[in-house]
Amino acid sequence: MSRRKLILRTASLAALASLAWPLAAQAQSFPSRPIKLVIAFPAGGPTDITMRQLAENAGKALGQPVIVENKPGAGGTLPAQALQTAAPDGYTVGQIPLGVFRIGYTTKINWDPVKDISYIINVTGYAFGMVVPSDSPIKDWKEFVAYAKANPGKLTYGSTGNLTSPHLTTELLAQQAGIQLQHVPYKGNADLMQALLGGHLMAASDSTGWAPHVESGKLRVLNTWGDKRLAKFPDAPTLKELGYDIVQNSPFGIGAPKGTPPDVVKKLHDAFKQAMDEPSYVAALGRYDMVPIYMNSAQYTAFAEDTVKKEKALIDKLGLAKGN
Repeated sequence: MSRRKLILRTASLAALASLAWPLAAQAQSFPSRPIKLVIAFPAGGPTDITMRQLAENAGKALGQPVIVENKPGAGGTLPAQALQTAAPDGYTVGQIPLGVFRIGYTTKINWDPVKDISYIINVTGYAFGMVVPSDSPIKDWKEFVAYAKANPGKLTYGSTGNLTSPHLTTELLAQQAGIQLQHVPYKGNADLMQALLGGHLMAASDSTGWAPHVESGKLRVLNTWGDKRLAKFPDAPTLKELGYDIVQNSPFGIGAPKGTPPDVVKKLHDAFKQAMDEPSYVAALGRYDMVPIYMNSAQYTAFAEDTVKKEKALIDKLGLAKGN
């Protein structure tokens, strides 16, 4: 090798090393300040309460506080959108609800839900169901369907937002039942429950933020959406028991901006996995019939790729793709 080529090669290697060094040093010292965890639903609901416990546990593992910021609206996709402009340094992470995987089919976006997020860890999923006020003349799902058929488009139900899993699953259920419903979106469980209890809605589809109101006798559960009945509400049938091939638990986890260093992703993964295993987090989930659903970074990335394809089929089936 000529002296000139040797000098150029040495200079190139030195330049590469100088670029890699800050990333390596950053990963070694991470975290050196608080981390922000953006979640997709308002304060006080099941997501907020359980994620705050997870954040508290993870902060202890990381040696820095994990501070929750609520960004409700847009079908639960605002945290993922926030990751598109955040620095890829691990100090901003966000909850990734299932709605993130369908947003590209319903809304014009300039980012890719799979390629433009670094998937860290999946932590849990929801227990869903449909409820009505306890003084409603509708006593069970059979009567719900009968009323809807007799009054097309007049039976109102609320959810925690357009194109969320409660909304789309109810629309799929209505399609299979041959009924038309009137959907009213809300930003979160607290607003939804206030509207239902205040007589502004006839029914609500949501995760089990409605559980305390059922236990106090104010609401009645018509159905639940898991593969088996909920332990707290053993009298409420699953959708499968009612004859519908539908199971929905809407797994969700935590992502970081694209380009976040792998060592930083690993540190975050390990801390949140440790946080998931703490009894305090399992107990917080149990308040809402939720359970830990763990996927590591590679599994969660593969889940994202697979779910994007499945959500396209659902959006197409419901005729909700942009341009329809």
